[in-house]
Amino acid sequence: MPIKTPFMFRSVILAGLLVALPFSLLHAEDPALDEQARQQGVPVDELRAFAEVMERIRGAYIEDVDDRELLESAIRGMLNELDPHSNYLTPDQFDDLQVTTTGEFGGLGIEVTMEDGFVKVVTPVDDSPASKAGIQAGDLILKIDDTFVKGLSLGEAVELMRGEVGSEIRLMVLTDGDEKPHQVTLVRDKIQLHSVKSRMLEPGLGYLRISQFQNNTGDDTRKALDSLSKDNTLRGLVLDLRNNPGGVLNGAVEVADLFLDNGLIVYTQGREETSRSDFRANPGDQLKGAPVVVLVNGGSASASEIVAGALQDQDRAIVVGNRTFGKGSVQTVLPLSKDRALKLTTARYYTPDGRSIQAEGIEPDIAVDAVTRIEVRDDLQVREADLPRHLGNENGESKNDEKPRSLAQEDYALAQALSVLKGVVLSRNGDQP
Repeated sequence: MPIKTPFMFRSVILAGLLVALPFSLLHAEDPALDEQARQQGVPVDELRAFAEVMERIRGAYIEDVDDRELLESAIRGMLNELDPHSNYLTPDQFDDLQVTTTGEFGGLGIEVTMEDGFVKVVTPVDDSPASKAGIQAGDLILKIDDTFVKGLSLGEAVELMRGEVGSEIRLMVLTDGDEKPHQVTLVRDKIQLHSVKSRMLEPGLGYLRISQFQNNTGDDTRKALDSLSKDNTLRGLVLDLRNNPGGVLNGAVEVADLFLDNGLIVYTQGREETSRSDFRANPGDQLKGAPVVVLVNGGSASASEIVAGALQDQDRAIVVGNRTFGKGSVQTVLPLSKDRALKLTTARYYTPDGRSIQAEGIEPDIAVDAVTRIEVRDDLQVREADLPRHLGNENGESKNDEKPRSLAQEDYALAQALSVLKGVVLSRNGDQP
């Protein structure tokens, strides 16, 4: 027979008291059990208050309420009071979480949290209904169809946004800087997350975007780097982690490991001193020391901050962009009975230099304004063809075909990151990249 530790004994007493809810515990007291419970720190009076509240609801509320619904609501409320990331997962939510980590799920394609009672968009997923509708990181969702968000839990709001693929949903959205909210109509779709995309920006200078960290992100990143290097000498890389809400911790560790030859990547620390876990790089830098610029913004959170912080602390990359989101906590999914689960914050993570970025974020080495497009006013520039009585072209008047937009016009922050990368390559090699 196993020996019960004080913690186990306390749990047994607590379980015994809860089994008595909500009937006998209200009217009958066991002095011996009460004394044992108090010695172990069990809040006997508060448990009786809980039972009494539940009994009053069952007896006096205007409508019949199912006991199981009351208890599940109590569980959700208990977790909501801890932090924004701990919650109780029903079987459907547990399934959704498992599917998300594999890269395919149904919905709108937004990562959300709660702020001041409203749903706040952490980031939209690339090529999702949300991103196509113009929803941005930092937007507040005030209303879902005909339901106001104020007063709902995050889980309840997320449930309202779920639905069948192809069905419509209306969101009332307030964008930072706007005085009035606006309505957006979206069509739910199956969200297929291809978390890694890559291309060459210029000869020898590659671009790799990671939109979310999944179980297979490390392998996909390795393959993308192999592809970029296959027909080119990769002399530098821009790693784009903008609007990356995070995901699987091991995915972030595997990605950072690809750029590091040794040393600490990240460590997590729970409540107990002995709960520290270190994650270290294996020998072998896939880029063989070629310069890396990491591009981040306010939508870069959690696992993406692990990568940015590790490469920054190890002097392996220059971080460019805006201060990141600042989610430095680790959630553990603890399966419960009947396919339910508990997503509980169990640790904080720290960069190699021991920085906790919780609520602080990663400060970039080079700050770049969050500008996505620059409009060039060609109409303000005078050309020869605009002068009166100008000579015509012997081959006929030139056509004013629209020129392709430059990288700076399409993505200013990326253009700045590329300029930084070129500068590093130039300083190392002494010639043009």
